[in-house]
This record gives sequence, C-alpha cells and structure tokens, in this order.
Amino acid sequence: MTAIKLGLATAIFSTITATVLAADGEGARIAAAADKAIRPVMREHQVPGVAVAVTVDGRHYFMNYGVASKETNAPVTENTLFELGSISKTFAATLASYAQALGKLSFEDHPGKYMPALSGSAIDNASLLHLATYTAGGLPLQFPGAVKNDADMVSYFSTWKPDAKPGKKRRYSNPSIGLFGHTAALAMGGSFGDALETELFPKLGLKHSYVTVPKDAMSSYAWGYGKADRPIRVNPGVFDAEAYGVKSSAADMIRFVEANIDPGPFDGTVRRAIEGTHIGYFDSGKMVQGLGWEQYSYPVSLERLLDGNSRTMALDAHSVKALDPPRLADGATLYNKTGSTNGFGGYVAFVPEKKVGIVLLANRNFPIPERIKAAYAILETLAASAQ
Repeated sequence: MTAIKLGLATAIFSTITATVLAADGEGARIAAAADKAIRPVMREHQVPGVAVAVTVDGRHYFMNYGVASKETNAPVTENTLFELGSISKTFAATLASYAQALGKLSFEDHPGKYMPALSGSAIDNASLLHLATYTAGGLPLQFPGAVKNDADMVSYFSTWKPDAKPGKKRRYSNPSIGLFGHTAALAMGGSFGDALETELFPKLGLKHSYVTVPKDAMSSYAWGYGKADRPIRVNPGVFDAEAYGVKSSAADMIRFVEANIDPGPFDGTVRRAIEGTHIGYFDSGKMVQGLGWEQYSYPVSLERLLDGNSRTMALDAHSVKALDPPRLADGATLYNKTGSTNGFGGYVAFVPEKKVGIVLLANRNFPIPERIKAAYAILETLAASAQ
C-alpha cells in the first residue's frame, strides 16, 4: 500500500496544491477531478471541510479541503475525525460477520436467543439476517421518542407489531440493524463499543476509529455544522453506536475500503468476516442488499446509484426478492454506503474487481445526491486510471 498526500487546502475554496506528486500523472488527474467535483459543492452548500481519500490498485491519495472547525480554523487532514453516521452500519455488519466466523452466532438465529425478554414476541419471528437487511417486517427508520434507554428498547421490541412477514419487504431502519449489532456484541460477551474498539478495529488495522473518542484524540475530532450553522456533534441514543455512532478519519476509512477490496492478507477469521459482508441477500430491483453494504452491478450509471440511494429508499417500504441461495455478486460490483448525522455527511464506495475505492467525509450534512455525484465523478477518473 502506498499512501500519497496530494495537498492541503487551508481555505475552504482554495485550490489543491500537489505538494508531493507534482510530476505524477495519475495523482494530478485524481487531484484535478476531486477539485472539480468538491469545490462547487462546498461553495453551494457552505460545507466547512471535506476529506477525500481514494485508492487505485493499492495506491492511496488524500485530498483535504477547508476546516475542521470554523471557530479555530483548524485545517482538515486525512487524520481528522468525522462522524460516519450510517456508514457505521458497515462496521456492525462486519462485527456480526466476524462473530459468525468465530462460531459465536448464526445469522439464522433469532434475537430471543441472546435477549430472552424478546422470546415469543413478534420480533423474535425475524432472524438476525432479517434485522441486518431491514427485512424484519417494517421496523421504522428511528425509535419513537419515548425510547430513551435499554429498558425502553426491550419494551418497544416486545410489543412491536409487524406490517409484513419477515423477508418480504425492506424498510431501512436504525432499530433493525441496531438490534442486529447489539445481539452480535452480546454473543461476543461484551458491549458493542468495546467489541469494535478492542477487537475488530485493531484486527483491521484501524488505529484512529472510535465509538467514544478518547481525550487524547479530541483535538482531531471535527465539529459538525447544521442548519443553525453552530458547531454540533452527535447526541447519544439507544443503539447509536451500532447504527450511526462511529467516528473515523479518511486515512482509516480508506484502509477499511482497501480491506474490503482485498481481504486476502488478513487472517482467516477476519477475511471470512469481510467476505461475508459482500454476500447479497435481497434484491430490491434498485440494488441488492448485503450486510451493511448495498450492491450494484458495475459499471453502473449515475442515475441508478442516485435511485438506489434516494430518499424513498430510506423512508419507504419496498418489496424485495430473496436471493436463493444468498450469494456473492457475479461479476464486477460496486458496493456503497451513505451516512449522515445532523452535522456530518459521508459516502463510501468501492469496486473490488477494479481495485478502486473512494471515501468522502464532510462536516456538514449536505444532500446525499450531491455527495454521490461528486464521488461518482472522481470514481470515473479512478476507473480510467485502473484500466
């Protein structure tokens, strides 16, 4: 793996300076593509800072724009910590896949096996796989406001009533994958945060990724900016860690992307865990739902990516067809995931067969379509470099 820093934009709209690879054709093309895609978006949506990391056949490039804090003007770097929002779900998926590879759980299990209070309830008719793929039967995007702690969570699931049979409809849901991640951590004998920070992250080589940012890393933690344009960070909540609570850097996230592109160098258990998240389970007609990642046959049009990541896909229930048997994609595939909190927005995508991937992290929750358009334009340049 070769990591090359192309430059640092210390003002929000300044041009990238290729300080290391001034004579490198590939680096210059990627820098130009990123500059063209990112600067207009930052200007239009008043995004204080963006970190972009890309990988092409093991070569990593970092392009950083703007500031991590408008109050201090600290510049964004590849080590700046951003809130990942729902990109965190890919870590919940990887942890559960790791637990299955260790023999500590099976995706065919039901949540009542690990949470006896849920035995015999409607939610216990769903398998862990249904929870992971948002097909448990209509769980909502968010918990009701009355759910404020674990006792409330158990009470909610104990009385929840589905509006579809498991495996028939996909409805994107934080409580759904949150319960999936929670049961995975219970199967491993600890909390979800501890399982990530002490077990999974070290095995993946992620040294600056956290559920709870430690004091000695707080200076690297960007501030997010919402509608009021005041500095904000994510609020705690039930299943926050599992569904949207990871904080990471562009440098760590491109390592995670590289691990997904080629898990071969990892030990057998970690390799099987990563590969397990690439199995497709349900076809929505717009994309295939795997574990954490959503899949598209590659090459894929921008329109199809936008359709698969649309607001309706996030808010509405959609009929799905179970892949029987579940299987790895046949042919080149783009895997992607969006993520947002009130003050942050991100996007990750990669194509293992082309050995290319991109991470885009920002400290404003600007529209998902604009993130995908920007990343898509950069990916097109990466794909050309990979040919």
